Amino acid sequence: MIQNARYLHTNLIARDWRALVSFYESVFGCIRVPPERDFSGPALESGTAVPGAALRGVHLRMPGFPESHPAPTLELFSYSRYEDSSPAAANRRGFTHIAFAVNSVADARAQVLASGGSVVGDIVTLTTATGTQITWCYVRDPEGNIIELQS
Repeated sequence: MIQNARYLHTNLIARDWRALVSFYESVFGCIRVPPERDFSGPALESGTAVPGAALRGVHLRMPGFPESHPAPTLELFSYSRYEDSSPAAANRRGFTHIAFAVNSVADARAQVLASGGSVVGDIVTLTTATGTQITWCYVRDPEGNIIELQS
């Protein structure tokens, strides 16, 4: 086991990082963590293995953590050029979604949709082996990334 490992952030590559930042700030209350990033050059190319790599973006502090706690962040970047990708799907291998705990899944879903998001599936309630009921749904942010809303 790696000693003292601590979760830091998840990266999301966006077509328009500024627009997606606005979405996550207004819908989920994420908070920008300065400074904005603007990277290019040999070190970035070497680290990413992307010839000519250049990126811009910012980190967003995730909601639900006290100010005194080092909260994980969502790192939103836009590259100067992209590789084609297939649309996100719930059963695609690899990272598929981020999740937010909300008071009302229906209300949060409505706010995502009103802010430019879209529906993936229905709102459902599942019961765990211990009898706990979990109400949740998948939605997409304005760029098609899947978000789970759960209560």
